[in-house]
Amino acid sequence: MAKVLICEDDFMMLRTIEHRIKMDGHEVITVTDGAKAIEVLKVQGAGINLIITDLLMPYMSGLELINSIRVQYQLKIPIIVLSKVGNEDTVLQAFELGADDYLTKPFSPNELSIRVKKLVARR
Repeated sequence: MAKVLICEDDFMMLRTIEHRIKMDGHEVITVTDGAKAIEVLKVQGAGINLIITDLLMPYMSGLELINSIRVQYQLKIPIIVLSKVGNEDTVLQAFELGADDYLTKPFSPNELSIRVKKLVARR
């Protein structure tokens, strides 16, 4: 079992992801923006096994969140990006900043489940 931080501002999407991850037996922490994700990481950083984040969110974008996690806090937690933004430049930027995986919305919950399992097992 892993502890997964989900950062998503769309309530229905957040609940969908949370439900799927919990069905796989993982503990879930949910936040609705990148700033709240940073607050959680400051307190529980070492206990988080995986982060799933959207890109377009209020207060702090997913790209800013990834950059903060990798540069400012120097955390090696695997990061999966889920976003409606699927253009090549954005995908490449997410990977350059330190994302480990990228899924374009809409996505298959089963595919997300497999990718989560893979990254958690690697850690």
